[in-house]
Amino acid sequence: MRDFVLALPSPPEPPAEEVSRALSPQGEAHVFWWLRRRMFITHLRQMLTHSRLRLSLVIFLTIFFWVGLFVLFTEGFQFLGRSIGHMTTHAQTVQAIYNVFFASLMLMLVLSSAIILYTGLYRSPEASLLLTMPVRPERIVLFKFQEALLFSSWGFLLLGSPMLVAYGLEARAPWYYYVLLLPLMVAFIYIPGAIGSILCLVIVHRWPRLKGHVLGLGIMAFAALIIAVAWMLLRRTENNLLTPLWFQELLARLQFSEHRLLPSWWLSSGLLEAASGVSGGFEYQPWSESLMFLALLTSNALVCHIAMMWVAAKTYRPGYSEIHTEQSMRRPRSLFWLDRLVLRGLPIVPRTVRLLIVKDLRQFRRDPIQWSQFLIFFSLLALYFSNIRRFSYDVNYAAWVNMISFLNLAVVGLILSTFTTRFIFPMISLEGQRFWILGLLPVERDAVLWGKFLFAAGGAVIPCTALISISDLMLGISGLMFAMHQLTCLMLCLGLSGIAVGLGAKMPDLRELSPSKIAAGFGGTLTLVFSAMYIVAVVLITAVPCHFYLLAQQVGSDRLESMRLLLLVAGGVALLLGAVVTYLPMRIGLKAFRAMEF
Repeated sequence: MRDFVLALPSPPEPPAEEVSRALSPQGEAHVFWWLRRRMFITHLRQMLTHSRLRLSLVIFLTIFFWVGLFVLFTEGFQFLGRSIGHMTTHAQTVQAIYNVFFASLMLMLVLSSAIILYTGLYRSPEASLLLTMPVRPERIVLFKFQEALLFSSWGFLLLGSPMLVAYGLEARAPWYYYVLLLPLMVAFIYIPGAIGSILCLVIVHRWPRLKGHVLGLGIMAFAALIIAVAWMLLRRTENNLLTPLWFQELLARLQFSEHRLLPSWWLSSGLLEAASGVSGGFEYQPWSESLMFLALLTSNALVCHIAMMWVAAKTYRPGYSEIHTEQSMRRPRSLFWLDRLVLRGLPIVPRTVRLLIVKDLRQFRRDPIQWSQFLIFFSLLALYFSNIRRFSYDVNYAAWVNMISFLNLAVVGLILSTFTTRFIFPMISLEGQRFWILGLLPVERDAVLWGKFLFAAGGAVIPCTALISISDLMLGISGLMFAMHQLTCLMLCLGLSGIAVGLGAKMPDLRELSPSKIAAGFGGTLTLVFSAMYIVAVVLITAVPCHFYLLAQQVGSDRLESMRLLLLVAGGVALLLGAVVTYLPMRIGLKAFRAMEF
């Protein structure tokens, strides 16, 4: 056999100049686009074969959400048209809405693109594989940047497109307005995405050992900026809401968003110029102005692209080497104060479970992707709840206050369900990759699962109840309603944590290393659906009796005592439903986890 193999003719040797010659940038671009096309086709085939339910659910919910936003924005623009009769004031108000909306999204795109690109470039196995190939580092950065831009901007497209279409229909915009929507939005999205990518590359390259702290300071700076801007906009607006004086004062405070160097102003001006051909018979500049803003956005997007590629060529490979070869810093012997609080503040919990909670807590703190998103969303909710009373309304109208309070409760629950599905559900699957370490310790499997549940429930109860407390205090809710809201919030936290942990143990994916892909699978989709159904059920069970109780209290009905009894029964039903939804998934998960083979 050996002689037969040696007798086979050897393949021809390629010329030396072809071996030493690297691919041109155009050749690399062709290879990477071919790779992306093949990955997309393969992923689409897998979804059509194995994830039809998830794909159908995503498409249905996306269409439902888009239509709902479209109706909401249509009603809003019609309300503005009825409330503001003066054409100039109406145009200035719409311009201000566009400027603030796109400026806020620009800041969010910078932050989200930097976070997503950091994971894709420095924490993914795919980047490690690509760096071993004869490929320019800037091409790898561009390849991952395109993915980060897609993931960070789909929400912007989903939120912005219904508003823009609704305004175009309301303003009777000409046909070229709808043609220019997509090019203007794509050119705008590229600018903050490239800026966030440059910041990510520079921060990791310059301060590899302080990358987490720098990222945290940057996130807190963004949050402080948003809070300062919102506070400046909303102060002293309690007594003259939706009056001419209120509009004039608000427009004066929004002048910061009209700076001519902001890409958000270029986008809003280009869109409004395209829509201003027929707006109530008032003539504006010709539509060629919108093409000028499109050219301005496109040219700046290309400049940002060139700058990002230059920075990537200089910083990516050294930054990757530094972040993966740096020696670990000597950690203090004393425990972190939060770890000590968990270890000493939960005496009724077994020590093994407390140690597992501390382990998960440390992993959460060391992952900037998790705590940064957690901080951003809950900071924005806290900002909104703390400024509810700054919008003047009749606080004696019980139905209005009750509706707002329970809508706030539902929003908190929905955001919490996204976090439990995205971060809590994959925890068991990710633990399976390292379960042999826990298997060497004298720890029962039930303790592992209960540790996940207590970590999720404890991390959810504190911020969620605090947010609901802020909302109720600003709305002036009575003590009984406050207790009902806190009970509902507690049941939401326990039930959502039980669903995520229990189903995560029942349907784990031990082969997948990416938590986002685990959450996007069938189990994660099912968890999100069950969580949404549970939120709707609990909120309705408590909201409807509260509504009738407050109406009876307002009119002084003799059925007030019976309504109070109905309210207490509803609280008991919500408590029972929360206990059942928490217990059943955990029981199913414990049974499957005990029988699981690693």
